[in-house]
Amino acid sequence: MNQATAADLPQVGALAPGRRNSIADVPGVTVGHCTLDAGALQTGVTVVMPHGGDPFAAKVPAAAAVINGFGKSVGLVQVDELGVLETPIALTNTFAVGAVAQAQIRHAVAANPEIGRAWPTVNPLVFECNDGHLNDIQTMAVGEPHYAAACAAAAADFAQGAVGAGRGMSSFGLKGGIGSASRQVPGGFHVGALVLSNFGTLPTLTMAGKRLGEELQARLDAQQAGPEKGSIIMILATDAPLDARQLRRLSLRAGAGLARTGSVFGHGSGDIALAFSTAYTVPQDADAAMPSVAMLHESRLDPLFHAAADSVEQAIYHALWLAQGVTGRDGHRRAGLRELMPDLPARLRS
Repeated sequence: MNQATAADLPQVGALAPGRRNSIADVPGVTVGHCTLDAGALQTGVTVVMPHGGDPFAAKVPAAAAVINGFGKSVGLVQVDELGVLETPIALTNTFAVGAVAQAQIRHAVAANPEIGRAWPTVNPLVFECNDGHLNDIQTMAVGEPHYAAACAAAAADFAQGAVGAGRGMSSFGLKGGIGSASRQVPGGFHVGALVLSNFGTLPTLTMAGKRLGEELQARLDAQQAGPEKGSIIMILATDAPLDARQLRRLSLRAGAGLARTGSVFGHGSGDIALAFSTAYTVPQDADAAMPSVAMLHESRLDPLFHAAADSVEQAIYHALWLAQGVTGRDGHRRAGLRELMPDLPARLRS
């Protein structure tokens, strides 16, 4: 099988992608993975860095939307209250949330020794999906070294598919994982998305408006589908100057892209979106000058909303297309989409 790339698939929507067609088209944003791939251990950590500096000292504005709250994330309450990020955004499996949050705290304290003493405490931010079908999640194998390795690996060019936090994830009964995409919007701005895709039931899978799920289920010879369960985490980045309230509006539009793929945000699916802007930073030091930024007018947000929906939809397709099949705990296996439908690019273009 030829090496798959995101460019194999047609673009959705009218907006053009950025140069990389990933969240890293937003200047300064990088992504790193640490993957655990050893028999029953099929899991990992993925981090999204908002810029190359210290996110505690130079915070970026952010906001989240909980579309369906079947999730165990850490840090959303303070993001909702203060509207900023203080650490990189970390993605991992459900039982690793505590370990990764502790790792984030240790890293922040190492860079800023007065955290929790003369200064306020730091707000770790960790999102999760349950990879227990493929990964022996009870081993709680993810720890601080894996978070550190993901941070050290952060780069503008990064792998997608069954890597990092996406290693053990399942989506639509197939292999899920990490996917990313971007769109350019008027004014020279970008919107980029990164998803941790672990949701959906196969019969409902829709790609670029084509209902493919029932045919795929027949090829997979799968059992009758059960209720939707799993999760998806959708991270949106932009270089447009938005405040936290506007970013929450942007994060909500991730749900439009998610719905186009066939999801109804089922009872057992934790569907959470977070959006942040790199247009300015907010200093931790109360004596430092606050940024003076002209925010984008509300009437100019629609292109960003379109970009958010399109990039999330595209990122989900990339996660499915680029994820190779994985066998994990107790011999459980998830087939990759390319195994079942290698002619998918031609199908979507027809």
